[in-house]
Amino acid sequence: MSDRVPERPDAPDGRAEAFFDEAAPPTRRSRALMRDDLVEPQPAKRSLGRKIGIGVFTAVAALTVIALIAAGLVVFTIQRSFPQLEGTVALDGLAGEVTVQRDDLGIPTIVADTDHDLFFAQGYVHAQDRFWEMDFRRHLTSGRLAELFGESQLKTDAFLRTLGWRDIAEQEVAAFDDDVRANYEAYADGVNAYLADHDGAALSFEYAVLGLQNSGYEVEPWTPADSVAWLKAMAWDLRANVETEAERALLAQTYTAEELLTLYPGYPFDRNPVIVSEITTGLPAVGAETDAGTTATPAGIPSSAIDWREVSDVVAAASDLIGGAGEGIGSNSWVVSGRLTESGLPLLANDPHLGASLPSVWHQSQLRCREKTSACTYSAAGFGFSGVPGVIIGHNDDIAWGFTNLSTDVSDLYIERVQGDQYWRDGALVPLEVRTETLRVAGGDPVEIEVRSTVHGPIVSGLTDTFTAIADDPYVGDARVAVTPDEVAGGPPADGEFAVSLAWTALEPGTTASAIFAMGTAQDFDDFRAAAAQFDVPAQNLVYADLEGNIGYQTPGKLPVRHSGDGSMPVPGWTSQFDWQGFVPFEELPVVYNPPSGYIVTANNAIIGPDYPHHLTNDWDYGWRAARIADLIERTSAVRKLTADDMSAFQADEEFWIGKRLAAEYSGIAVDDPKVQEALDLLDMWDAQNSASSAEAAFANVLWDELAQNLFARRDDPVPLSNQARLFLVVDRLFDDPTSPWWTNDEIDVSGKDAMLRDAAERAYARLSALQGDTPHRWNWGRLHAIGLTHGTFGSSGIAPIEMLFNRGPYPVGGGASVVNATGWALGSGSFATTTVPSMRMTVDLSDFDASRWNHLTGTSGHVFHPNYVDQVEAWQQYRQTPWRYSLEALEDAATHTLVLTPAG
Repeated sequence: MSDRVPERPDAPDGRAEAFFDEAAPPTRRSRALMRDDLVEPQPAKRSLGRKIGIGVFTAVAALTVIALIAAGLVVFTIQRSFPQLEGTVALDGLAGEVTVQRDDLGIPTIVADTDHDLFFAQGYVHAQDRFWEMDFRRHLTSGRLAELFGESQLKTDAFLRTLGWRDIAEQEVAAFDDDVRANYEAYADGVNAYLADHDGAALSFEYAVLGLQNSGYEVEPWTPADSVAWLKAMAWDLRANVETEAERALLAQTYTAEELLTLYPGYPFDRNPVIVSEITTGLPAVGAETDAGTTATPAGIPSSAIDWREVSDVVAAASDLIGGAGEGIGSNSWVVSGRLTESGLPLLANDPHLGASLPSVWHQSQLRCREKTSACTYSAAGFGFSGVPGVIIGHNDDIAWGFTNLSTDVSDLYIERVQGDQYWRDGALVPLEVRTETLRVAGGDPVEIEVRSTVHGPIVSGLTDTFTAIADDPYVGDARVAVTPDEVAGGPPADGEFAVSLAWTALEPGTTASAIFAMGTAQDFDDFRAAAAQFDVPAQNLVYADLEGNIGYQTPGKLPVRHSGDGSMPVPGWTSQFDWQGFVPFEELPVVYNPPSGYIVTANNAIIGPDYPHHLTNDWDYGWRAARIADLIERTSAVRKLTADDMSAFQADEEFWIGKRLAAEYSGIAVDDPKVQEALDLLDMWDAQNSASSAEAAFANVLWDELAQNLFARRDDPVPLSNQARLFLVVDRLFDDPTSPWWTNDEIDVSGKDAMLRDAAERAYARLSALQGDTPHRWNWGRLHAIGLTHGTFGSSGIAPIEMLFNRGPYPVGGGASVVNATGWALGSGSFATTTVPSMRMTVDLSDFDASRWNHLTGTSGHVFHPNYVDQVEAWQQYRQTPWRYSLEALEDAATHTLVLTPAG
């Protein structure tokens, strides 16, 4: 394999027709071109004019005129919602004049004299660009989707109303201090100022489509709780190990403890890096500590206390709409000190990995004070969420920061023993907390549901098939059961039941909504840590750099301390022995400041080594991306100083770790079929890069998929293929153990390692030949792995003409699972299509903010056919980040439109 220091990557294979012209809807022909760039042109048909009667011709002409009129009405309806970008708008609620400059990508720079006016204008601009997305999000987080789309959404509403995100958001708003409350209220006032003059199709084209089935819908005013609730949804998207917990419980019914250890190995501390090798001490204390109990596990109580019989699809109700914590969800971020850079000041890079969405989950903006004063303290630029004030990831005048998912275990499933309106707790019956929720339904009658909760959290059985199956029969066998039915008075009485409750840190009020402003105004590492202390849910790895040349890292978040168990399996709720005992105190969380290495890498890998006194999780990402990034930094900095171009090139790196292992293992394997051997020969000279144009990458990924299915999925008792990073380690160890029983699979009549490898190669060749022809060197990973961008609501309506209006793609892409350019796909699903992506990429240059660069998946605008709807896709596809100007002079030069907002009257 090549050990070259990577140059800046070339664009992947892909043709210009892969992108819609936003001036008009796509034709059938253009969509065909996007599906396959090998579509051959068709000869023009001969004129049939002489064969058509005048009556038929007239009818066709009339239909054409009607179609053109209809098309014109659609274009008019669509363009009605495009925002005003020039001129002056007078608004009630502003204290002073605000300018909104936009560049050619539509990215707004808001300049004002007060924090109030900054956030007011940001609310106005977000509503201009993305109000349908904002409105949909608040219905989602409130469990009110049926109000938009009818009874089909009742199951989802019931699940989300049970979790109670909206109620928690309202509690958080009630606890705001005066400054934070003022910021959220100013933002809401700005949104409502836009709503005062825009409604229906003039607000967004989606409302015209919605009116076809829900003509009576009326938009409600925006409130601060609408903003805060979206942070709960992001916490769900980045939740920890509920699915893995369920998988282990299922597999425990069939596989031995030793086999489960093989399938779910611990983090490979011996080969892949941790984020913090040594905690920095002596830093100033931050805030008040939270009481926490012991992490010790009493003797005789195993970490996996109960075995379940049937578990699957744990959280489908919400995951389809918000995002699943599945393959590819995570992030990369790293920071290098000036000691390693050409400029002598730090560089910070970040690319969060989330589910692909249209529009992108991110909205870029810059909030700038004309002059920093006591009335205007917030000047920051970066990525945020429509519907939420401030900047989530980015930089201000003094520091830069980035996030990756912490991956700690912050949720647990409990089995509750319920009897009527009570449940058992340490040998006594205690009352359930019960509330009634009313779900309103567009075109239907309201539906009432009863939400029951225990001390651990809401009861979720009865809402999904998985939770219900667990509750119906939580006991199987007795060899591995630590608590048997006899030990709880013979199991549930005749009038009782088992139920499943969910404990999750996001189901209690938190302070993340306040942390956004603290982070945006931080001036040094002490301020940064003070902001981090408030950033409790979702827990994120936070990296830091400042203009003084310092770099740092802080673990934040509410991280549970468990009295018993380790969170890897569901546990009994009828005994307090498995309750959380508080949270790890902030001052005991890992932190590092100016490490000797000169860099810090976070990529969802283990935060710290196994000797750390608090148990954080069993389910880290396994560190392949982190190891590759660290290797790129070390090897490149060994020969020259690092630049922002290097950081961007590292983000585009596509080395496929398991592909290297496959190439090595197959180097000694020969097959009889010369065509299959020709395919295997591709691996001999492959550089292990999953480039979009690569035939080798196409074969290697299909080969990996077939081998994984042979080993684990094509069995009487299949093993879920839900985490490729974990399976990299599992299969790597199996390669070194040719006598392992996993190399024998009677279901496919294969016995032995070499036979298994040959069978996978033959299957891979047959499969790829069927997809892309039988000539190996013409195979293409980019087309196989292409991404289709689906509109978050109407893009999967099932009505083809509507889907054609909103959706875009597919676009050929490189990358892959557990690759730095993390374009995830689902192993064993039958498809290699990209499902999770680097949702944005940024590189911040602390020597000159104007030399920074950024990009995200789609575009600034959420308005279909707007010039900024998908104008960033091509740059994202080709790993090109666009200039990120920050100085007011540079922003003025780049501005293509200027809108002035003035106080009314």
